[in-house]
Amino acid sequence: MPCVSPCLDQIVKMPCSDSFEVDQFLMVEQILSEFKLNKEELKEILKRMQQEMDRGLRLETHEEASVKMLPTYVCSTPEGSEVGDFLALDLGGTNFRVMLVKVGADEERSWKVETKNQMYSIPEDAMTGTAEMLFDYIAECMSDFLDKHHIKHKKLPLGFTFSFPVRHEDIDKGILLNWTKGFKASGAEGNNVVGLLRDAIKRRGDFEMDVVAMVNDTVATMISCYYEDRSCEVGMIVGTGCNACYMEEMRTVELVEGEEGRMCVNTEWGAFGDNGELEDFRLEYDRVVDETSINPGQQLYEKLISGKYMGELVRLVLIKLVNEDLLFSGKASETLRTRGSFETRYVSQVESDTGDRKQIYNILSSLGVLPSELDCDIIRLVCESVSTRSAHMCGAGLAAVLNLMRERRSQETLEITVGVDGSVYKLHPCFRDKFHKIVRELTPNCEITFIQSEEGSGRGAALISAVASKMAVCMLTH
Repeated sequence: MPCVSPCLDQIVKMPCSDSFEVDQFLMVEQILSEFKLNKEELKEILKRMQQEMDRGLRLETHEEASVKMLPTYVCSTPEGSEVGDFLALDLGGTNFRVMLVKVGADEERSWKVETKNQMYSIPEDAMTGTAEMLFDYIAECMSDFLDKHHIKHKKLPLGFTFSFPVRHEDIDKGILLNWTKGFKASGAEGNNVVGLLRDAIKRRGDFEMDVVAMVNDTVATMISCYYEDRSCEVGMIVGTGCNACYMEEMRTVELVEGEEGRMCVNTEWGAFGDNGELEDFRLEYDRVVDETSINPGQQLYEKLISGKYMGELVRLVLIKLVNEDLLFSGKASETLRTRGSFETRYVSQVESDTGDRKQIYNILSSLGVLPSELDCDIIRLVCESVSTRSAHMCGAGLAAVLNLMRERRSQETLEITVGVDGSVYKLHPCFRDKFHKIVRELTPNCEITFIQSEEGSGRGAALISAVASKMAVCMLTH
């Protein structure tokens, strides 16, 4: 549905409106104006992102760069001749998915991919306990899935989507640099993630698995979308976290030997800003979100964009308006004053309200507040301000990647497809359109097609394990 926001004209026309309410609305708009980014500011963010990407690719500056530009060792994309059964694991947030992927060819020899999957919720103690506890839980879920599908006797190739910053040493070996997204399991950072998974499978002893590839969710999304569109050379996630990958010229990836061809680079752009590159764009609410997070000072760009933080940003703005006597007659409930109480899904629901304000009223009632019609309109405006900034910030990042790809390839016009996944992109009613619009405005010499990935992470991981099984990966000489 179209995104309709209350404007000053509507407020003035409301039967109950008076000059006080108009003034109140104007003061709210003034406070929210901080969230607006003009085109010049977005171009500046784009430029700084490209500078950090360049530093991440260079050997001499990689260590201190905030955008790490991690080589993934994925150099090949599927050819369509990979057939068979593959298992995929997808760990990237509070839910963990196990998927069986059957890759085959139909009569026309075009690709046919069938999937069966199951979602498992990760308990808090597994997320924040020890690495052994976390990977034992993952192995337990795998065992349950194999039992249900009667395939425990098969030793299948496994693709593992692991959506955290990893320094790859090969397609099936990657060292966890640091946890993000609320994970804190001790004993994992600095260790080979595939090794931790293999050890957990061995400890169980009731099934065998051939772990052939580990990839980031952005890479898995790109590969999954490549099956639909051969021009897909960029993958992006906007959900609990926010990240992107793309096919970079090998000659610029200094961390890996070799000059020919292209390798997929995982930007890990969520950490952009960790060296101060975004200080002049971060607001008081962003600073509070960061200070009260599990990883202060880290993933600052992600904290401006992703679903993990959007609801809390809105809540902090609402509390500011209450304290300024501009909302709820200056009174907020204890629930609303509680950190994390305004969930990100409420942002989507508020902006999906059809104009009768019922949805907004119901959400606020559940938080112990009885809003007026004007309160409802103000809340919608707050949600739109936060989500629009998120879409524009994210758009500047993708534009940085696309413009860089075009320059590297010395093309007058870059025709490119971007595969996208993630709950914010998929479920927020207005994010996608605002994001597409700003990306296109910032990339005048690019012709961009966006594909929304379906089951991207798991299916992509399985397809990469299919590729890896055929040894269609970089053969590097060290």
